[in-house]
Amino acid sequence: MPLYETVVIARSEITQAQADAVADAATQILETDGGAVKKREYWGLRPLAYRIKKNRKGHYILLGLDAPSAAVQEMERQLTLNEDVLRFMTVRVEEISEEPSAILSRKSEERDRAFRGPKPAGRFESGRKRGFDEREEFRARDEFRADRDDYSVEEDV
Repeated sequence: MPLYETVVIARSEITQAQADAVADAATQILETDGGAVKKREYWGLRPLAYRIKKNRKGHYILLGLDAPSAAVQEMERQLTLNEDVLRFMTVRVEEISEEPSAILSRKSEERDRAFRGPKPAGRFESGRKRGFDEREEFRARDEFRADRDDYSVEEDV
């Protein structure tokens, strides 16, 4: 049987469990028509490149399929009818890789990096941006005035 990869983007308003239910429904359709899902990855809630049906984010799910074309067409038809699915794309591939996809491997590399370098200038330790009066020039001016007041000569009247 031919091999396919399908990426499904579900609405951001649904939960991860509901997004998995969308993938389960697609899997069930394929299995009834004689196909199988060899690989399944949940990529998480990710931002979209552009707004789709007023959504800025979506749940991404990758399915590696080993199914006849009729089963894939029926699965795609059911996905178009599902209101929770924003988009999907099915591509025929030569083989389904068993290792994690590039998206998941990049996520794990990002988690490994804990230290991100020094904090940028112009921010407090809490990460809050400095206000207008808290700029370095104003602090230096105020310190200069305080020093000047300490050494001022009092006049006798």
